[in-house]
Amino acid sequence: MNLRKPLKITFILVCVFNFAAPAQEKPVPAAQKIKEQDWAALKFYQQANQNADLEHPKENRVVLMGNSITQLWQRVDSNFFKAHKNYINRGISGQTTPQMLLRFRQDVINLKPRILVLLGGTNDLAGNTGPATVDEIFGNLVSMMELARTNGIKVVICSVLPVYDYPWRKGLEPVEKIARLNELLQKYAKEQQLVYLDYYQVMKDERKGMKADLSGDGVHPNLKGYQLMEPLLVSAVAAAGKNKK
Repeated sequence: MNLRKPLKITFILVCVFNFAAPAQEKPVPAAQKIKEQDWAALKFYQQANQNADLEHPKENRVVLMGNSITQLWQRVDSNFFKAHKNYINRGISGQTTPQMLLRFRQDVINLKPRILVLLGGTNDLAGNTGPATVDEIFGNLVSMMELARTNGIKVVICSVLPVYDYPWRKGLEPVEKIARLNELLQKYAKEQQLVYLDYYQVMKDERKGMKADLSGDGVHPNLKGYQLMEPLLVSAVAAAGKNKK
């Protein structure tokens, strides 16, 4: 009988751990850091708000709250604002309604205006700060209107201006969303007895975008566009001043 000694086999498990050094983060530009730290641009009008009493009369103040369409207005047609010293421009380029809502107290309420002219929502539809539904945009605008009225400020709510396509975010097809948002705003204004300022109807073309002679990029009005809007604004402000709501 051939007995073989059992063969002992030793298995050696070798575990190799590869600890890779963490990748170094790319430096963030200073301007981007500031934007990330001040998402709502609370510092943008900080100094201007402190100087407001020196630059604008305290009586019958009108604050225009919005995005680049509001901000650029003063640059494109500065004569209009020189003629209306009581109008305070608080537009910030690129802003969406949640950003506007966050800075609403300092840039509107604390200035103690008699009337608020609120224009916003188009950048939300362009996805500037991420996806947003029409109902979410409408809700943010309503929140600002409610804050204004709670603080004794009369409201002019503006329609969103017509846009066929956003040059910086092509293919989003905003036409129907803008129309729907404007319907909600107009209905709300009627229910709450507020002044609805309808820029949309006089500025839209056959495609429901902005008329070519009123804008260079289909989003922002040119001088002719603003001059079309100005008498409508003045009339709406006058109506709001008489409004009991």
